[in-house]
Amino acid sequence: MERLQKVIASLGYTSRRKAEELIKKQKVMVNGQIVQELGTKVEPSDIISIDGKVLNKEIKYEYYVLNKPRRVISSVSDKEGRRTVCDFVDTKERIYPVGRLDYDTTGLIILTNDGKLANHLMHPSFEVEKTYIAKIKGQLTSEDIFKLKQGIIIDNRLTKIKRFKIKHKNLEKDTSLIELTIIEGRNHIVKRIFNELHHDVIKLSRISYGFLTLDGLKSGEVRPLTIKEVKKLYNL
Repeated sequence: MERLQKVIASLGYTSRRKAEELIKKQKVMVNGQIVQELGTKVEPSDIISIDGKVLNKEIKYEYYVLNKPRRVISSVSDKEGRRTVCDFVDTKERIYPVGRLDYDTTGLIILTNDGKLANHLMHPSFEVEKTYIAKIKGQLTSEDIFKLKQGIIIDNRLTKIKRFKIKHKNLEKDTSLIELTIIEGRNHIVKRIFNELHHDVIKLSRISYGFLTLDGLKSGEVRPLTIKEVKKLYNL
């Protein structure tokens, strides 16, 4: 038996956190009975429904990698009618992004309806590496470099920087190009790291997620993951 919110997420309906919210709002039923407790466990044979719709347990899992352009929302839908990452994939399945990139951040994002893999990749304990290229205002000082090596305290929590290097300096425009690898998944985390160092982020792009890269993908292009790549993601 498994917790109800975990099963809902694994079936690709929504994230585990949002599944918990649905349970609290009494929108989830198991075998025709409204569930009111988050700790409820279910068996494989149980019939789960949300807002009267029975969840499909015969779901076909799909996996994609997208080179996200700027001004695109990392969500399934947007109340303001802005374009979302899911709009780039031609599928009938209900896919969603693994984690998120900011509206003005570009680069690699994974899309799937496999809730188990999504939770696996986003869980902090697995320490999946994500690499970014940040164009920042100013130049890194020796003190900045020391702080990056030691880790940055954000919200009373140490944010570890696995690796970083200065890719380019533009002294005339007073900007720098920094490559940064982290295992964090908190919102705006890269921007917040540089904010702690008093450098504004002008542009930001994620160039890799684990072993996945943007090789061969132009901005706005998407491709399905291979079976070998999916297995490799599960093994991260």
